[in-house]
Amino acid sequence: MIYFDKVSKIYNHKSVAIDDVSFTVSPGEFVSIVGHSGSGKTTLLRLLLAEETPTSGSIFFESINVHSMKKSEVPKLRRKIGTVFQDFKLLPKKTVGENIAFALEVAGESRPRIREVVPHVTRIVGLHGKEDRYPHQISGGERQRVVIARALVHRPKVLIADEPTGNLDAITAHEIIDLLKHINEIGTTVVLVTHDRDI
Repeated sequence: MIYFDKVSKIYNHKSVAIDDVSFTVSPGEFVSIVGHSGSGKTTLLRLLLAEETPTSGSIFFESINVHSMKKSEVPKLRRKIGTVFQDFKLLPKKTVGENIAFALEVAGESRPRIREVVPHVTRIVGLHGKEDRYPHQISGGERQRVVIARALVHRPKVLIADEPTGNLDAITAHEIIDLLKHINEIGTTVVLVTHDRDI
């Protein structure tokens, strides 16, 4: 499903983000990429999402070379890869439901489709009944659940979670990991990126 073939990303002679990296992620796997800050974890993700171009090597998603795609095809790729970050990036003046719906609106989905999808993903992440609350009215763990729900709206093949527990206490962090395991069990490949070996 994901294949990095001898990928390097070098910004200059003093800044080598990743060097000759090869790995495969198969459908249905739950893979953790663990490393300290500055070790190149986020660069890997940016390369996969075609936000950065490798200095050398090739990156494939579903047998397609990500960096030989036309620019017009990149949004389609990104809809197959849900992303979750530690900084929630929620819109403060929109409710939980509106934040989730916004990801569908931007993609041009119809109102009936949005009304169908939003309750479905809020149930998956355990936020059913909280759709009318605003981000400031819910906990950090619940805000991260909103971000995960938003990442699931396009039924991605892969969910990438980049330090999803970085701003959470230990108990809430483990609840988020349990949620990611559940999402994996119902058929979505998960790639967890973290500096925390305990996680």
